[in-house]
Amino acid sequence: MRTLEHEVLIAGAGPTGLMLAAELALAGVDAAIVERKPAQARVGGRAGGLHARTLEVLDQRGIVDRFLAAGKTHPRVSFHVPLDIGDFPTRHNYLLALAQEKTERLLVAWADELDVRIYRDREVAGIACGADGVDVTTTQGDTLRAAWLVGCDGGRSTVRKLAGIGFPGWDASTSWIIAEVRMTEKPVLGFHEDASGRHAMSLMEDGETVGVVLAGRDPRAAGEPTLGELAAALTSIYGTDFGVHAPTWLSRFSDATRQADAYRKGRVLLAGDAAHIHPPLGGQGLNLGVQDAVNLGWKLAQVVKGVSPVALLDTYQSERHPAAARVLRNTIAQGVLRRPDDRTPVLGEFVAEMLEMDEPRKRFGAMIAGLDIAYAPGADHPLVGRRMPDLDIVTAGGPTRVYALLREARPVLLDFTGMAGVAGDRVQRIAATFAGTCELPVIGAVPLPDAVLVRPDGYVAWAGDGGAQGLLGAMHTWFGA
Repeated sequence: MRTLEHEVLIAGAGPTGLMLAAELALAGVDAAIVERKPAQARVGGRAGGLHARTLEVLDQRGIVDRFLAAGKTHPRVSFHVPLDIGDFPTRHNYLLALAQEKTERLLVAWADELDVRIYRDREVAGIACGADGVDVTTTQGDTLRAAWLVGCDGGRSTVRKLAGIGFPGWDASTSWIIAEVRMTEKPVLGFHEDASGRHAMSLMEDGETVGVVLAGRDPRAAGEPTLGELAAALTSIYGTDFGVHAPTWLSRFSDATRQADAYRKGRVLLAGDAAHIHPPLGGQGLNLGVQDAVNLGWKLAQVVKGVSPVALLDTYQSERHPAAARVLRNTIAQGVLRRPDDRTPVLGEFVAEMLEMDEPRKRFGAMIAGLDIAYAPGADHPLVGRRMPDLDIVTAGGPTRVYALLREARPVLLDFTGMAGVAGDRVQRIAATFAGTCELPVIGAVPLPDAVLVRPDGYVAWAGDGGAQGLLGAMHTWFGA
């Protein structure tokens, strides 16, 4: 039996856990991941895309080009119908189609560059929380000790269960079979609707493997579906099983929707699917988890280093719980619009008609893309609590853009009028000029204040005019500076 010491342990090396570990490493925190799989390779497509706000986050860290090179951009997101976001005020006004396996591979490479330790083939079996840390035992007999433990171990999270955190919500009312297979007969590509729901087939990158999604399955079904179950379902829907064979992936998902009632209990925190599950409508789940990680990472780092009190972690719950709750609600709504009965399509027609209008298109498109989050509703300035736009600015070092200043995940004070003496060693003070229009999705153009205090996650902590009133308080609240 070995005892291993780290400042933070993360259970799960999926996108959320990898992003969180990298964020902590950037902040100089010794974070390690415990992962039950012996290798990172993931079978099957699972999550298939990165939304605009996630791409902005990756841009803030200087790695977005790696993801863009591996995927394909599409100018539309989906809420019941496709919504064009090509006119949104962001450098990434599109959905990036990218299989989760590729996303994870790129995040692993980045984590490796940051010297993140991953203990593979290790599964959490027990946790014991003390006043100054958490002991984690694994099924392999190891004991790992850390100051903090973060469960990023999926919807069936062992960490959540061991910590005794409730997971209330809605049970499944239907389920889907999803598969990647070969077929001896020509597949029926595209969508197909019948009394059981909307089904789909698509050709994968190799030109031979067929991706299949079949709706209207038994919500009580458990475990992975068999090839025989898939063949029977295909026959009932299409009248043939297409000679289905050679499956590389068979899985199922449901419309079960749940959210942890607490994102922290003592020294245990939750992020990603461990904190919330919902149907994959709109492709929001992976993105939601990555953004959990970026919100939590810098806050946990400051607590670990003693820069900020533990109370700072309360803002993780107060900010991210409502953000996830909104995703849960919009996926429930999309599921209702897909109900296979005679009357729901009538409602769908009216929703589609509404979404053809410019303002609803922008509002719902920004919601799906993660660009409308407001952590401080009712703030004195419209920028506060919202993502800082990636403005083209000019500094003493020459032209640059705001997101290039966030590469090291440190807070930045953008000073547009020469406010002297209001920065500390934890906050970068950047004197800058800007000649364009500051614009937010949905809201439109907003006045640019004299100074803007930007958090490491790219959200605005403070914005003000005519002096430093309130700025020092905001710096102390958020950064202990």
